[in-house]
Amino acid sequence: MTLAEAPLLLMLVGLAAYAVLGGADFGAAFWQLGARGAQLREHAYRAMGPVWEANHVWLVFVLVICWTAYPEAFASIFSTLTVPLFVAALGIILRGTAYAVHAGSAREIERRAIDAVFSISSILTPFALGTAVGAIASGRVPVGNARGDLVTSWLNPTSVAIGVLAVATGAYVAAVYLAGDGARAGRAELAAAFKARALGAGLVTGALAFAALIVVRLDSGRVGERLLEWPAILAIAASAAAGLATLELIRRSRFEAARYGASAAVASVVVGWALAQRPELLSGLTVEEAAAGRPTLIVTVVGVALGGLVLVPSLTLLFGLVLRGGFDEEVAPAEAVRQERPSPPARHISPLGLAVTLGAIGLPLLLVFDGGFLLALGVGALLAFVAIASLAITPDATSTEATGENRGRAPS
Repeated sequence: MTLAEAPLLLMLVGLAAYAVLGGADFGAAFWQLGARGAQLREHAYRAMGPVWEANHVWLVFVLVICWTAYPEAFASIFSTLTVPLFVAALGIILRGTAYAVHAGSAREIERRAIDAVFSISSILTPFALGTAVGAIASGRVPVGNARGDLVTSWLNPTSVAIGVLAVATGAYVAAVYLAGDGARAGRAELAAAFKARALGAGLVTGALAFAALIVVRLDSGRVGERLLEWPAILAIAASAAAGLATLELIRRSRFEAARYGASAAVASVVVGWALAQRPELLSGLTVEEAAAGRPTLIVTVVGVALGGLVLVPSLTLLFGLVLRGGFDEEVAPAEAVRQERPSPPARHISPLGLAVTLGAIGLPLLLVFDGGFLLALGVGALLAFVAIASLAITPDATSTEATGENRGRAPS
């Protein structure tokens, strides 16, 4: 690993997170399109409510790192892929507007129109982003300002295949999540409805992934060839194994475990693409050539580590509340929830002390070394610093619920 690749590793984490969490967000709206009965539509709206804006943090995260650490690649991508990226941005705006309007008062005919805009924009956005990924993977984004064709760069077999796969994976992950949300809320009919959708979407997505692999292999030259070589083939195999395991978990109605299996299947695809693309960022432009100067790369990595101390605990608390049902209409009393949780084991090492130690190790290694094992160790130590410090300072979700409940209760 080299210093030039360190921001790319952070981008990969952000891309995987957005593919899973943002994809599930878009996929939930997919199931609203043509859904019979208001219960299914409202269940999807309620499930997305607490997190639909938070998930876009990962997209901003990736764009900012790319802009800062690889400015030449960023300029080439955005100038050639203006059309699909504009469509994606427009879809995000329309989707947010439709979601906000849905919460207000509207007649039934207006509500159906709002739901249609919400669902269609939620399909167009991941498709457009997928076509942009396909353009990069197939080598149709040359280096330079608007050097690529504004149409064929993203309307080609690889781009269309990846765009369709992006929509399918989002629908699949969303169905798994929504089935789990229905089961947690005690809504057996909703859990059963989305269980059937998750099984069907899983089979369809698996078939589409296999078809997309063939298309990319035939159309994408170097990346297509390397997808079936080591080490990218390992990630593809891991995705297939996770997908099959997830289908079995869904069949057994073990939805909480299925969440992680579906997430791993999608994230593995992103990792496989990155491994096949390496060491080129764009066709004819390696990561080393595209990277900014050493001070910029160091500041970017350190800035992400410090920013992670705000971002990660916030998202951990948010998703912890969601997974514990903290935003459900009928939430179990906080005292009962707290009693069900086992008491934490005694800690002999302070998490914050361990985090500070890892940060003190990682930062000097990042500043001194430009590549090799020690740099990789430094970046890993900084990432571990963020993870451990975030867990140490994240407030407990059930304690937060209990505090809020006690404050709202009149003294007896």
